[in-house]
Amino acid sequence: MRFLGVGEAADLAALYLRLAEDGHEVKVFIGYPLCQDTLAGLIERVADWKAELDWVSAAGNEGCILFENVGAGYGELQDRLRRDGFNVVGSSAYGARLENDRAYAQRILAELGLPTAPVFEFSDVEEAGRFIDRRPARYVLKSNGPDAASFVGRHQRGGDMLALLAAGGKVTASSFILMDFLHGVEMGVGAYFNGEDFLEPACLDWEHKRFFPGDLGELTGEMGTVVTYARTKRFFDRTLAKMRPFFRDNGYCGYINLNTIVNEQGIWPLEFTCRFGYPGYAILDPLQKTSWAELFRSMLNRSTLRFETEPGFAVGIVITTPPFPYYRDAVPAPVGLPVLFEGNLSPAERRHLHYGEVGLKGGVLVTSGASGYTLVVTGMGETIEAAQEAANALAGKVIVPNARYRRDIGTRLIEGDFAKIEALGLLDP
Repeated sequence: MRFLGVGEAADLAALYLRLAEDGHEVKVFIGYPLCQDTLAGLIERVADWKAELDWVSAAGNEGCILFENVGAGYGELQDRLRRDGFNVVGSSAYGARLENDRAYAQRILAELGLPTAPVFEFSDVEEAGRFIDRRPARYVLKSNGPDAASFVGRHQRGGDMLALLAAGGKVTASSFILMDFLHGVEMGVGAYFNGEDFLEPACLDWEHKRFFPGDLGELTGEMGTVVTYARTKRFFDRTLAKMRPFFRDNGYCGYINLNTIVNEQGIWPLEFTCRFGYPGYAILDPLQKTSWAELFRSMLNRSTLRFETEPGFAVGIVITTPPFPYYRDAVPAPVGLPVLFEGNLSPAERRHLHYGEVGLKGGVLVTSGASGYTLVVTGMGETIEAAQEAANALAGKVIVPNARYRRDIGTRLIEGDFAKIEALGLLDP
């Protein structure tokens, strides 16, 4: 097949490399100036993705455009390209609204009968502060928009949230929401949608978003994740599957994830990710027996509603370098550092390396990009413990100056959270 990747920072770098490794033609557009060295010497990069549309069209049904983002009008653009006859896998205008207009998404989920936490939308920071004064509680802040910053308060009467709002931190969009904090186990459910229906099986995931072990430090987006395709249908049917008619009516074609909190009172949906998740797609890679190209082909021609997966679990660890979790234009940090490995890695081990912000310089693999999102390593196993052990062992063989990563990905699940989920009856027998 022939693939054109369109994004700002090459977030799908590992996917592009896997497609090329499997013998497919791949070109990539990278928009951010600070990311221009990413994938250098590894994948053909283009300066103008629109100039490559004829190249995609020449491949007929074997041509496909992969979109990484939904911000900056990319959702509407993907719909327009589909109307023009292009094969597009990514998101849509509807997906962009679900992801970026959080209050709207909560209303849709409530209409479907799912329990939702109280949500309060604001466009003025001072107004939000007065609201917390009147209704003191523990809150979660989420900005609307593609660069949606988040903050999870800990103070039971909202004191830390008030301080954050007063300092002007985290509110980077024209509007934002405050959501009541929910106690429970955070878990997500994700699946591919082909424009008419979901492909199965769905996956379940448990993200680790804090920078430091023990879930301390900044919210980074993600430091690692546990995923599985096993025993997922019951949870999927009770949550994401209910969105089927909405995605069908809007011609969505791509991956969708719904993040939730589960507890004794039910499944509480938090937010949608209507695009490929980073690094979620890379951590799913070892569990997908069906190749990426065959998966995309089946989505585009709607030839099947199932694909082959491995049993058990995969654990993914994000290996980062400074300035992560910040950006190089705000926090200067060296780039072009060598990515080395201890000993000779086996072909199987190399299949568990998923490169992010890297490129070749003088024939040497080096760090690149804007954020220090260097690579993801994965491990598989019949149990979470076995997958965690395999991922940690491989991470220990990666040597990058000043590399940081977490070795506790999955520990809370092992120590009791997974047993709680089973006791709640949320997994297939």
